[in-house]
Amino acid sequence: MFEIKPIFNALLRSKVGAVLLLIQIAITTAIVSNAAFIIKDRLDYLNQPTGYQEENIFKFNVMTFGTDVDLAQQAELDEASIRALPGVIDAVTINAIPLSGGGSSTSYRLKPVPEKAKSVNASYFTADEHALNTFGVELVEGRNFTESEVAHDLDNTQSANVVLATKALMDELFPNGDGLGQIIYSGTKPYKVIGIVGMMKGPWMKNEERKDRSVIIPYVRIEKFNKFLVRTEPGRRAEVMQQIESLIHKNYSKRVVQDLAGLDKKKADYVAEDRLMMRMLVILISVLVLVTALGIFGLTLFNINKRTKQIGTRRALGARKSAIISYFVVENSLICIAGLVLGVCGAVLLGQQLMTHYSVPALSNWYVAVTAIAVFVMSLLAVIGPAQRAANIDPSIATRTI
Repeated sequence: MFEIKPIFNALLRSKVGAVLLLIQIAITTAIVSNAAFIIKDRLDYLNQPTGYQEENIFKFNVMTFGTDVDLAQQAELDEASIRALPGVIDAVTINAIPLSGGGSSTSYRLKPVPEKAKSVNASYFTADEHALNTFGVELVEGRNFTESEVAHDLDNTQSANVVLATKALMDELFPNGDGLGQIIYSGTKPYKVIGIVGMMKGPWMKNEERKDRSVIIPYVRIEKFNKFLVRTEPGRRAEVMQQIESLIHKNYSKRVVQDLAGLDKKKADYVAEDRLMMRMLVILISVLVLVTALGIFGLTLFNINKRTKQIGTRRALGARKSAIISYFVVENSLICIAGLVLGVCGAVLLGQQLMTHYSVPALSNWYVAVTAIAVFVMSLLAVIGPAQRAANIDPSIATRTI
């Protein structure tokens, strides 16, 4: 019915074009399936929950160059002034900004160094008792710091004794769920876990080693350069941000306000490369699919022009239009299926290489299957037009001898 044997023999007689198209389909399948999987992986990464109300939080830096000021008192005055602004929920000085790509991390252990014990890497924030409310994250167990537990340090002589830790970190160190009230160590320094926080990303979103694992330490380092984090009521962030620079200079003029930006903007800057990569992969997929479709379209037209007399003869002998269309559809399907077999193998091998050398997650077979089906459907659509054109060839013109 489908004349597979004569079609196959015809392909063997003019195999260069068919082989080139087969290779093109294989390359498209291998690359598109992996590119689509990477795009989905990046979308999941970009849309992962962070625990913060990003649209209501902003940050800024203050660099003090004057020497006639008490830095500790000035920091407290600045925080109090910001908290008093209409629309502000809370504010805090902090060592690192969440989701910004820059911060600090260390290992937390069940026993002090050098004793052997389980160790987990985590990012850490240092701030006072206002950090939790400024972040707007959920305290799922325990309590927050008290003012008396916050260490204010000018010369590296003060340190904190308690911490808040994320549930992700506690689940790693204490799988039985009994982490609240336990002692964990950073090097030889002990900390008592007085509270467990729900979802709270650290400064990094990419690093799997410390993903979702963070600690808040009640420690304030007194220095000339300070980072502030502010959370506002919904819809009032822009209004508050406009008042910050004048307020800081009003409190003390010999300093500079830098990098005033929303937390969502800092996050966007941090993931800009990932968004650019996604756009490039979308363009790559579009170009590959278009080129492959044009290749199928062009090869079919070439075969029609080369076989015009043959097609006309078949039409003159009574072949129906549907038979002519079926001929070219089956021919294209044979090439496409062979290319898809190679492409699927290539996709799996490429996925393994990406996983080995670039830490990309293992390619899902579902993406390979969907890509193969999509390429096959696209090849059928690309051949329909030329096949209908062949079916409409007039027998009298096709069989005319010049």
